[in-house]
Amino acid sequence: MAGRKALESVTKINNTSVVQQTIDYLTGAIMRREYVPGSRIPTEMELADLLGVSRNTVREAVKILVFMGVLEIRRPEGTFVCSGFSDSLIDPMIYGIILNQDDSFDSLMELREMMEVGVMHIVITKATDEAIETLRGPLSTLMTACMADPPDLETVFHADDQFHQAINDLGGNQMVTKISNMVRALTYSMRHDSVEHMLGTGRADELYRAHERIFMALKERNAENLNHVVRSTYFVNGQALDEDTAP
Repeated sequence: MAGRKALESVTKINNTSVVQQTIDYLTGAIMRREYVPGSRIPTEMELADLLGVSRNTVREAVKILVFMGVLEIRRPEGTFVCSGFSDSLIDPMIYGIILNQDDSFDSLMELREMMEVGVMHIVITKATDEAIETLRGPLSTLMTACMADPPDLETVFHADDQFHQAINDLGGNQMVTKISNMVRALTYSMRHDSVEHMLGTGRADELYRAHERIFMALKERNAENLNHVVRSTYFVNGQALDEDTAP
């Protein structure tokens, strides 16, 4: 039994940060596949004896890992390693980014670009021509929203968001999709302000054309030009980060 093997080779914890070290032991054992997804971990009493800590310490560590989506408690069976990727795994990352005040705008822009370009590389590599062609639907919805007279801010923003969501879905990677969705949530305000500025200055067509270029880059599987094309869709104060992309 994998859990029993782990019990035999552990040095008891004697550090003051016992809860964190208990967490470190459990996550390390999971990463080493000593406790595999879906398996039951040792009881509170077993872990307390194993690590030389109190049952309260074990209970607190387990609570934190349950909150993070790593463990789940199934009464009366016990505590198990989660079998799938949970949204709550992203929560600590979100909090860390929100609380980081240093260069937050630039850092988020860089993170957004890295994720969007990465997802598009996955789409180019994995998606079929037929799958990529399905992006014409959300792209057409965005065009209709942008060409309205006058265009409605929330309708355009929603269509823009759904276009990028459709690209995420084509990637077919659950973990990447969840992290990408987190990045889009964190950049909600800056993206909303950008769309508002473009519509307010009469540049709805330019906004649509930028997204059309993304579609064409995916359709033509033009991986070399992805960074340039993606940056041409980032409008900061009405100015694209890369403006020399042909319409």
